[in-house]
Amino acid sequence: MSRLRIATSTIRELVAGVAPPSLAEAGDDVEVELFAAAAWSCIPEPGDAVAGTVRAAIGDVRALELLVAGAAPSRWLLEAGDVAPDLVRHLDAAVDRWRPRLDDARVRRALEQGAAWGQTLLSPLAHEWPTGLDDLGPHAPAALWVRGSLHALADVGRSIALVGSRAASGYGEHVAMEAVEGLVRHRFATVSGAAYGIDACVHRATLAMGGTTIAVMAGGLDRLYPPGNDDLLRRVDREGALVAEVPCGSTPSRWRFLARNRLIAALAQATVVVEASVRSGSINTAGHAATLGRPLGAVPGPVTSGASAGCHRLIRDYGAQLVQGADEMRALVDGEGPTSGLELRAGAEETRLLDALSVRSARDADDLAARAGMSVVEVEATLGLLDLAGRVEQRGSGWVRRPASR
Repeated sequence: MSRLRIATSTIRELVAGVAPPSLAEAGDDVEVELFAAAAWSCIPEPGDAVAGTVRAAIGDVRALELLVAGAAPSRWLLEAGDVAPDLVRHLDAAVDRWRPRLDDARVRRALEQGAAWGQTLLSPLAHEWPTGLDDLGPHAPAALWVRGSLHALADVGRSIALVGSRAASGYGEHVAMEAVEGLVRHRFATVSGAAYGIDACVHRATLAMGGTTIAVMAGGLDRLYPPGNDDLLRRVDREGALVAEVPCGSTPSRWRFLARNRLIAALAQATVVVEASVRSGSINTAGHAATLGRPLGAVPGPVTSGASAGCHRLIRDYGAQLVQGADEMRALVDGEGPTSGLELRAGAEETRLLDALSVRSARDADDLAARAGMSVVEVEATLGLLDLAGRVEQRGSGWVRRPASR
């Protein structure tokens, strides 16, 4: 396989347009490392744990060389040495997934378009890399594409993720705006997902207060999504930062929205669900925060409002801290609020989905929906709750049930 055999001079030229200041004059070896990180942002889907495991074991460059060379899985395992047992079982399928995307034109285009859109490419080698992402382990991104200010991105060192329903009520938006006002006054940055509803309210209110906000996108940064937030996201680009783990041209698919949620939780020091129904995607973000051991809060709402039912369930059944305003949200980060202690009280949907899951074979949401007799939306929301409680874990693009502890 001859693809991706690119001269060092070409790599240097491609990387120069997107390299962060800390790596701008770092030399050929670092430029090749950054190129490899860009390639690994193009090849696997976000959160691919097999890719993360082999990259951690042998490095981005060597892993890319083995893929380009068409090395047999036995060669990968020999070089990786003592790695997680799951790698042995999943490597064959993973390499088969990666090879169709192994194309030098794909990586060249990502770097050229990144430069054309004024993006910066960060890898863990860069001083500007948000170290909170490292807590994701094998699910951490290979690279981060950034539009906007790297100084703004650095502000995630003191930040709270505020997430919630796309179909936000007036109550939810009012709570979000008041919370943002108090957080910005105490020099907190906000992190959210750029969606309609609570996310957009958080970004808009932060900018109105002169604060720093970071929008984490599910697709490439050449396409500001959703379209109705185009003006807002352009302002975030000018005054804050837009980030994504996939390059230009990547579509914001349903799976990538779910994968994006782990970045929101990892970037911020704490996560607060402002308003959410039981099936809101923000429950999935809460699950990632709990898995990372980050403080988790939820805002209560009227008991008659289905729009707050997800928040009430997080508080009642999953150990989220009840927070009523900015002061209590700040307390999550400043050491006055405990992290969530999760204990699952399984209801009918959780029980059906647990029965449909396998301990060994990863199953995706479509497969689980068919097995459990549930909709895909119901499956995704329930997986978020089970993940929050430590009863399931993600493997590649699927999920498995964790064995019950003895």
